[in-house]
Amino acid sequence: MFIVLSDPSLWPTINQNRAVSYWSIAASIVIVYDWILTLGQEIKLIWKQCWSLMTVLYLVIRYIGILYPVMSILGKSRNDMYYTMNGINMVIFAMLGVIMIFQLYAMYQGSRGILIFLVIIFLAVNITCGVITTIALKHLVGEELILSGTYMCSYEFEDDIQLLTSMIWMLNTVWEALALCLSVWISVKHFHDQ
Repeated sequence: MFIVLSDPSLWPTINQNRAVSYWSIAASIVIVYDWILTLGQEIKLIWKQCWSLMTVLYLVIRYIGILYPVMSILGKSRNDMYYTMNGINMVIFAMLGVIMIFQLYAMYQGSRGILIFLVIIFLAVNITCGVITTIALKHLVGEELILSGTYMCSYEFEDDIQLLTSMIWMLNTVWEALALCLSVWISVKHFHDQ
């Protein structure tokens, strides 16, 4: 559905959309530039070494990180791209959570108890966030706007689901705060014992 408006009061919205687009392009250029600068080191240190789960997680996060801004620039007008980008966000958060679990597991010197505790909390948080995201995306409506000759896309939710979307951030914040507290606790304990 197209909405065509030529109201001057919408010019700040047009300017904001342009600014976000320019920043997205600038961020993409910086990411690709960083990738080009570090490609030699990456080949030497990652690609030519023995692979592990951490290597795979690193590479997936790195290359999704390159793909994400490109998709955000090219796919702003398509609902399937919006869904894909939300899915990528969930995958990246999950992978970073796995890396956090392994780091805490190593900090706690291979404690099975801490590993089981972290995995249970991690799965509960991520499954809940996945369900909430799926519910929220079912209520998403995309509209194509033509504001004073500028083509834009707008995404809005049909219902008031502000609580659902804020729950995702709250759950992820609780998970990260828990990981932070556990790492600070073991670090303080380690330095206190020495």
